Amino acid sequence: MVNSITVVVYGADKPCASCLHAPSSAETFEWIRAAIARKFPEELIQVEYVDIESPPEDEDRATFAERVLADEFFYPVVRIGEKVVGEGNPRLKTIFAELEGLGARVNASSTNDFSIKQ
Repeated sequence: MVNSITVVVYGADKPCASCLHAPSSAETFEWIRAAIARKFPEELIQVEYVDIESPPEDEDRATFAERVLADEFFYPVVRIGEKVVGEGNPRLKTIFAELEGLGARVNASSTNDFSIKQ
């Protein structure tokens, strides 16, 4: 078990111009949070959302939100620590690989593809 990992999803209510047909930032945040909870139920992993149009007072998050607003990244952007692990249409495989690299252990009963077992 790792001490604590924070995954931050940066996004906005309006869709990114390049991501019009992708899920909203809020939907992406909920999807990532649920997937991480299933895959790593025993780990202390927090998933937080930052609205880039009204960022929190935290200087690091506010500065990064400004970078997203300046079109340096497609949103939603997923960040673990200082590393961007997804943007636009983030991939769970990439996010999970980063979490495992930081020491998070996968639940033995979870599957990588989240397919329904019958």
